[in-house]
Amino acid sequence: MTDAPRLAILISFSGAGGVERMVLNLVEEFVRRGYHIDLLLIRAEGEHLCELPEGVNVIRLGVQHTLASVLPLARWLRQNRPPVLLVAKDRAGRAALWARRISGVDTRIAIRLGTNLSAALAGRGWLRRVTRTLPMRWSYRMAERVIAVSHGVAEDTAGVTGLPPERISVAHNPVITPRLLALTKEPVDHPWFTEHGAPVILAAGRLTRQKDFPTLIRAFAQARAAHPCRLIILGDGGQRGKLQTLATELGVADDVDLPGFATNPYAWMHAADLFVLSSRWEGSPNVLTEAMACGTPVVSTDCPSGPRETLQDGRFGPLVPVANADALGKAILDTLATPPSAKAMRAAVADFAVTHSADEYLDILGLPRQAQPAEA
Repeated sequence: MTDAPRLAILISFSGAGGVERMVLNLVEEFVRRGYHIDLLLIRAEGEHLCELPEGVNVIRLGVQHTLASVLPLARWLRQNRPPVLLVAKDRAGRAALWARRISGVDTRIAIRLGTNLSAALAGRGWLRRVTRTLPMRWSYRMAERVIAVSHGVAEDTAGVTGLPPERISVAHNPVITPRLLALTKEPVDHPWFTEHGAPVILAAGRLTRQKDFPTLIRAFAQARAAHPCRLIILGDGGQRGKLQTLATELGVADDVDLPGFATNPYAWMHAADLFVLSSRWEGSPNVLTEAMACGTPVVSTDCPSGPRETLQDGRFGPLVPVANADALGKAILDTLATPPSAKAMRAAVADFAVTHSADEYLDILGLPRQAQPAEA
């Protein structure tokens, strides 16, 4: 692999989150195409690290916080001088820009952003908003490219950073992989999928304010009053007790299950009759794309950003206002009554295939789509 083109990637592996999974998917595809990958880690925790393909050069910067990574990253850049550095997440991106300035190298830097920051900061205090956005305005002008995961994130990033739109590119998340499609075929160990009784509605994500599962449970209670159905919410988080109490208060606790984190959520998505995204904000919601790749009908809030783009303005699933239980409940009933075909769902998210996403990233980074293999 010594003669293969090099691509350096910087990320903080701090768990089993969506960003880590997306970076791993890209790394696997880049390696398959013959690239030599230097994977620089600010933190090195989480199960995804065990899944890295052979040949990836893992560099642990030996720090636990992004700010502390600037000097060791600058030393690595000075010693290795990679032509391109792709950085995942905002804070890591800012650290990379300052590290390059200290090192004096000419490495091109592209920062991948996956969140609609304005929506995430809505309702927060003035000081919190300023301390998150001002550093981006100061530092992002040094980046050669910002890569947004959706057009909504791109527009928001331009507003937050002051960058001209032509400095911001959009690339689909590399969601759909052969691994995902294979995992959909595994059985699900849950009685609601073996009883073949009432239809099962599925949701997935951290049990946090962003995902707005209270609105989903209220919507489910309304739908269940009109038609028998059940609700499963996969994931863990601080709102578990609150959600269980709400289900009890609404009289639907027997038909709501919160089984926690699932190692293979794709099998659950494939088995479900409907997937619902109830988020207040997103960047490009991977779970929505994953469910559609499984052929499952979907309903989503029209939150910023991503669902409207993924569902093509509602062509492939209803879009309802954020935090509106009445509209969400009606959309659930309507979709259960007349679900779209699995074929249509899969076709709608074809651009999220890892091969297509890798093409987009390499084009943006100015690298060939297929590297020359080390051995002919």
